[in-house]
Amino acid sequence: MGMASPLVSVEELSSALASADAPLLLDVRWSLTGPPGIDSYRAGHLPGSVFVDLDRDLAGPPGPAGRHPLPEPEQATDALRRLGVRTGRAVVAYDDGDASVAARAWWLLRWAGHAQVRVLDGGYAAWLAAGLPVVAGDPPAATPGDVVVRPGGMPVADADEAAVVARAGVLLDVRAPARFRGDTEPVDPVAGHVPGARNAPLAGNLGPDGRFLDPADLAARFAALGVGPGVDVAAYCGSGVAAAQTVLALEVAGLSGALFVGSWSHWVADPARPVATGP
Repeated sequence: MGMASPLVSVEELSSALASADAPLLLDVRWSLTGPPGIDSYRAGHLPGSVFVDLDRDLAGPPGPAGRHPLPEPEQATDALRRLGVRTGRAVVAYDDGDASVAARAWWLLRWAGHAQVRVLDGGYAAWLAAGLPVVAGDPPAATPGDVVVRPGGMPVADADEAAVVARAGVLLDVRAPARFRGDTEPVDPVAGHVPGARNAPLAGNLGPDGRFLDPADLAARFAALGVGPGVDVAAYCGSGVAAAQTVLALEVAGLSGALFVGSWSHWVADPARPVATGP
């Protein structure tokens, strides 16, 4: 399975799964408000896929560093090996929404040094729409992997670096406009955004069919936000999950950006950090 794009179509994935070097499938369905992703998995999933628990497998314990901080390398190694990630074997992650959760798996694997990872474009819905088979039931016992986590494969921004990017580059806040403006904040204790950030709701990276826009259209969207070659870029959301989808979209467009992993949940943990509201 070629790695020219970080995305894979349902047609390409279906073909790859029938080959001798089939990728490992990670089902990364999760919702902030529930129900648990494992319930969706049990109701139906791609054959052979392994269920990934976002909170347990793709993040460290919540705290001042945010609701979904980076796991320690040892924790990441244990989780990825338990899921069956092997050196040299391609991985494909999918979710059932806007790719934001699958993108966190893609980003974490890339950060950990595993380059052969892609996201299913359109996710579970696209697979169903194509009439491809699904199965129900509990996750199979995964064959343990042997991946070696080598942090540093993707750029990471902390709060201080995000503030610098907001002043000197482009800091993208991918949350819904109402949360960006501070009209509402359903999760974190303070409403608003990082001063200088630009609102770029992640839904704008997708077309009506739930698939990513083509590279030229994504590049045009980011150009309108001030993103281009040579510009320092970082993205954040509420807790560093959804923003990974925009980092993925940047890569599809031939660009790159850092993930502010702590995101808003980390920014507001320090009352000394400034908060902006309004458009």
